Amino acid sequence: MMPQAVKAQVDAAQAARSSVAAEIRAQVGGKYKDFYGRRGYWPLWVEKDRIGPQADALIAIIEDSEADGLDPRDYDARDLRRRIAEADVGGDPKLLARADLALSRAFAELVADMRRPSRSVKMRYLDKEVEPRDAGPTEILRSAALAPSLADYIQTAGWMSPLYMRLRNARRTYADTWADLPALTIPDARMRPGGKGAEIAMLRERLGLKPGGGYDKALVNRVKAFQGDHGLKPDGIAGAMTIAALNHGPDYYRRQLAMNIERARLLPGPWTRNVVVDAASARLWYYSKGSLDGTMKVVAGTKETQTPFMAGMIRYATLNPYWNIPPDLVENKVAPKILNGGSLKGMRYEALADWSANPAPLAQSAIDWNAVAAGRQEVRVRQLPGGGNAMGKIKFMFPNDLGIYLHDTPQRNLFAKDDRHFSNGCVRLEDAQRLGRWFFGETPKAKSDAPEQHVPLPQPVPVYLTYLTAVPTAHGVQFLPDVYARDEE
Repeated sequence: MMPQAVKAQVDAAQAARSSVAAEIRAQVGGKYKDFYGRRGYWPLWVEKDRIGPQADALIAIIEDSEADGLDPRDYDARDLRRRIAEADVGGDPKLLARADLALSRAFAELVADMRRPSRSVKMRYLDKEVEPRDAGPTEILRSAALAPSLADYIQTAGWMSPLYMRLRNARRTYADTWADLPALTIPDARMRPGGKGAEIAMLRERLGLKPGGGYDKALVNRVKAFQGDHGLKPDGIAGAMTIAALNHGPDYYRRQLAMNIERARLLPGPWTRNVVVDAASARLWYYSKGSLDGTMKVVAGTKETQTPFMAGMIRYATLNPYWNIPPDLVENKVAPKILNGGSLKGMRYEALADWSANPAPLAQSAIDWNAVAAGRQEVRVRQLPGGGNAMGKIKFMFPNDLGIYLHDTPQRNLFAKDDRHFSNGCVRLEDAQRLGRWFFGETPKAKSDAPEQHVPLPQPVPVYLTYLTAVPTAHGVQFLPDVYARDEE
């Protein structure tokens, strides 16, 4: 049994909050009445007879909201502090209720503004479930109230993608390290450790080092640090690529960070079960219940066959998949092999009469392969399921007219490469079985050798294909090559 003294304290706390609830019921109105009414008008911000530490977390993020492109004055942290101080002096239920309502209003407005996407980023949405929408106070506050710790939820901005928050915080680290250095243009001359001269003096100044000393150890370390933060091999040598990166200047990188933060703003928070694929860094993350559940490398599209900005719902997996070979590959790869004496059967391919769900097979001899190789005729060719199939053993489908999906692959060697842009637009997974276990709660297995076995997910999962050329690291931020030239648009 609970000790009498502890029980008395609990009862007193309950009584205090009940009094505040009664005052909230008397004061609340408009858009906030639904949220409070459904919880018996119980306060969100009051603990015992005082405003809890979650209010301090809210005020802190409000005062830092300029990092989100917002104006902290719109949420009036000074007024919130005043209301909290007045309420905490004597624990007056009426004043506590007023403070609770004011905090909820400020919080709901801040979250709505942080979630609102920028018009500068064009994401294609395939399903209603993933389209951006303005959430109302009831939805925003209910999500916050369900978090195990409201203070932690606010401190981590649990309504935003962790990638967004890490980029947001990394912008400050980057500014402290690189953004305030002089914007000198360095001559295009390869510079190595041990050298001296006017160009090296300019390089030292550009990187914030004292004059003199030549290309010494301090400069080598500074060049390595710059290279590592800007997507370059950290060899300490100021070659053409390093000098080009330096000559972009601090303003360029500030704009890059701002642009990538807007891209990350479109991604959901970790309390939404979701998958994120970043085509620029060729990585995938998956989240649920407020946490990162896992990450893996992927292979993304080439510059010519780009993985698009796209969001949809993964609805089913296909086991023992076919690979429908893109027409350009049939023209450039398959047809020449046939003309050189190869056979469809030997390559485990089959030709089909059309692109319907149940196409009739075509005999190899019935096709004018010269016309196919010349681009005058198109024929559907697909690879049969099996160990060498380009789709591997499984693919995860979010229906779209571009034929983009996530899939297994037998080409394991590609994941060892730093640059992993080799696909025709689809996303090849480093560990498709692990992602399958996350989707289904168990390893999905085919019931037979039959091809194209479709298995619906227990619950559809949102997937976001994005493009982040600035990515957070353990120590700050790293800029990546703009493989698709999207940053120039």
